[in-house]
Amino acid sequence: MGAVEGGRVTSSGGPAHGSYDVVVVGGGHNGLVAAAYLARAGRSVLVVERNSHTGGAAVSEKVFEGVDARLSRYSYLVSLLPDRIVRDLGLRFATRRRRISSYTPVGDGGLLVDGGSESGTRESFVRVTGSDRDFRAWQSFYGTTARLAERVFPTLTEPLPTRTELEAVVDDSAAWEAIFERPLGVSVEEAFTDDTVRGIVLTDALIGTFTHAHDPTLLQNRCFLYHVIGGGTGDWNVPIGGMGALTDALLRSARHAGAAVVTDCTITGIETDGDTAQLAYDSTRCGTGTVTARHVLVNAAPYELARMMGEERTKPEGAQLKINMLLRHLPTLRDRSVDSRTAFAGTFHIGESATQLDQAYREAAAGRIPAAPPSEIYCHTLTDPSILSMDLQEQGMHTLTLFGLHTPARLFADDPLEVKQKLVDATLAQLDSVLAEPISDCLAYDANGRPCLEARTPVELEAEIGLPGGHIFHADLAFPYRKGEGEDPGTRWGVATGHRNIFLCGAGAVRGGGVSGIGGHNAAMAVLES
Repeated sequence: MGAVEGGRVTSSGGPAHGSYDVVVVGGGHNGLVAAAYLARAGRSVLVVERNSHTGGAAVSEKVFEGVDARLSRYSYLVSLLPDRIVRDLGLRFATRRRRISSYTPVGDGGLLVDGGSESGTRESFVRVTGSDRDFRAWQSFYGTTARLAERVFPTLTEPLPTRTELEAVVDDSAAWEAIFERPLGVSVEEAFTDDTVRGIVLTDALIGTFTHAHDPTLLQNRCFLYHVIGGGTGDWNVPIGGMGALTDALLRSARHAGAAVVTDCTITGIETDGDTAQLAYDSTRCGTGTVTARHVLVNAAPYELARMMGEERTKPEGAQLKINMLLRHLPTLRDRSVDSRTAFAGTFHIGESATQLDQAYREAAAGRIPAAPPSEIYCHTLTDPSILSMDLQEQGMHTLTLFGLHTPARLFADDPLEVKQKLVDATLAQLDSVLAEPISDCLAYDANGRPCLEARTPVELEAEIGLPGGHIFHADLAFPYRKGEGEDPGTRWGVATGHRNIFLCGAGAVRGGGVSGIGGHNAAMAVLES
């Protein structure tokens, strides 16, 4: 089956057998969750991964040549992973909470939201907004989302409720209306008066999602919901050891339970009569062939499933820029009242007032690179330095991860490399505008003397990890309730595809998105129920 190094398959052949109870297409974290559950339940399971290693977007890699830093290259924070999955699968994996929620530069000052100091946060609101009105509104607003999280999050690993059933679970008519009934922008504008505060709230509705605060389809509301309910608290935590620590643990769990895992093997087609499926594959090591299964779980986007089955489906569109950096030291801020180690310990917002977010969206929707690209940054190593070698730690080095908003794939259609460079330059210029020293002066250098900075656009996310259109959620997120009728297992668990024995097990499932394992768990439950 190939060697395993650090939990990751490093080489592989083709399937050892011609038939399995379950074939999982894609070895990302959700596929490994499903495989582990089903193998532990006694099913014969094959995981087929097209890349040379498992993990999908949830991997840790040495990005910069000759530098011993294992960065979470694509996905980077954990909120939606239920403790239940960690316990059920016996994973040696943990996360660490960040005390600082966010810091947002405003002029020569900034707004610091400190989860460990209510009085300090209030004082920061007063300095930036002129009163404590928005601070009190902040407490009330996020008190509501906290109660929502406590009630909704546990339902994500249960059979999918109907809309009426979920509304009863929420049991708060005002919260239901604000999140499920009307555009989030309306609720935010009613609650808050300050443009910066409004923008901080709205970023959770727009990150990885190309839309605006008043979208009547409520796409922004769906994105916001998943960002504030994770773990029953809404906290976005740092994975100890990097994101690859999770998928390494999942691979070990799946293989220990008896699941077979093959890499460098692409599923090229799927046919099914509803009872048995036949999958065609192309392996770089052993050529082409077929394998049959009673059930197929697809840990790939719905668009990819349609392609494999010869069906038509509209391609999704991602809208984000990801920049990974390794720094010799954290940059000094223009705001001298806050230390860099505090400001970068949470989410560092740049150009994300409500007005700036709306302007950037309108420019991108018109086919232009935003003049002031909005983005947010976090520093993994302030919470967990273990991803750096001891030598780098002793030198005082740190990572920075920048996530840019409102950069849809369409912008890169004509000249991907030129547009990428212009976008990176504009994004870093926005960052520099709030720093007392340019970020370029802080960058470390790799073994070849190149600055340690890597940027990835939707085009590269599609090419490297198979996200259609670079969409990090595989498709637009959905509210976590059942729309259609039917009591078949796929519908009951929110993983249906229209084919009785083929289920979605990735981010494209009804309650997919983010690093959660929920899609994998629910698809496994649907198989066991079948």
